[in-house]
Amino acid sequence: MSQQMPERIPGGGMDLSHLASRPADGRPGGAAQAGGGVGQSAGGQVVDVPSLVMEVTDQTFEQIAQLSSVVPVVLDLWAEWCEPCKTLGPILEQVTRDYGGRLVLGKIDVEANPRLAQAFQAQSIPMVLALVGGRPVPLFQGAIPEGQIREFFDQLLQLAEQQGLTGRVNAAESGSEAAAETPEEPEVPEAHLPAVEAAERGDFATAIREYESVLAKAPADAEARAALVQMKLLHRLSDASAEQIRSAAAERPEDTEAQMRVADLDVSGGHVEDAFLRLLDLFARATDDPDRKAIRERLLELFEVVGVTDPRVIAARGRLANLLY
Repeated sequence: MSQQMPERIPGGGMDLSHLASRPADGRPGGAAQAGGGVGQSAGGQVVDVPSLVMEVTDQTFEQIAQLSSVVPVVLDLWAEWCEPCKTLGPILEQVTRDYGGRLVLGKIDVEANPRLAQAFQAQSIPMVLALVGGRPVPLFQGAIPEGQIREFFDQLLQLAEQQGLTGRVNAAESGSEAAAETPEEPEVPEAHLPAVEAAERGDFATAIREYESVLAKAPADAEARAALVQMKLLHRLSDASAEQIRSAAAERPEDTEAQMRVADLDVSGGHVEDAFLRLLDLFARATDDPDRKAIRERLLELFEVVGVTDPRVIAARGRLANLLY
């Protein structure tokens, strides 16, 4: 990857190393313990943890910060209303488990934990960062393909090794008994498999074609329709960085396509109201029928991405109806 990973969050990110250096019982010195015993291996500490994926709250953050002195702790900042978060979350969980205890994942609901959201300057979600020795390390924002996630995790482990973090965690869920009790994930419909496989390797164009093929044969397949609009959104954002998209829109305020891509970016980052307001204002100013049609279609598609029952969608749909009639 060409992107250089900074060692600290720029612009005043919190230094949490004092939390990582303090053991759970509050006494100075000692190794971090996150819900279990500590052993030694040739590669460093081995810490027992209840799970490789943990819910993190304002109250429990200190415990997982301590764990970051043994292995990198990846933090997924999300919210229930954020559709891209729902796409990214399961991928992060599976990739974390694939690394076999070399890192752990903490999931932070920003709505329920405002102190952590403020501490990590979570201006858009999904936002993924890590703790290495208690210090924040920015990773990425928005939903990205699994392959890119693995590249970020590989870089993170290299950084951790450079700083002397060579430990592992031993999660109970990796045992055979716990695995047997783990409920199976919902089975992917056979017709969806080619699209799912394409999406997992970041080939969104193929995923779109495959889901369109599914819908041509089964127009009532709601799961395929929901996945299709997600794939279209990811595909539109896959060939440029957020900075490039925003710069293009700022330079060309009358360019309909450039403005619609910023709206895509805002929805992907959780700024739903900003996206809808941008497109509705753009629609109100548009004079060409092709532009008005394109903006309306993009709005309807983003409504499906966010969820047609979402209050923000209902409000935006009402304003669009007023502009139409």
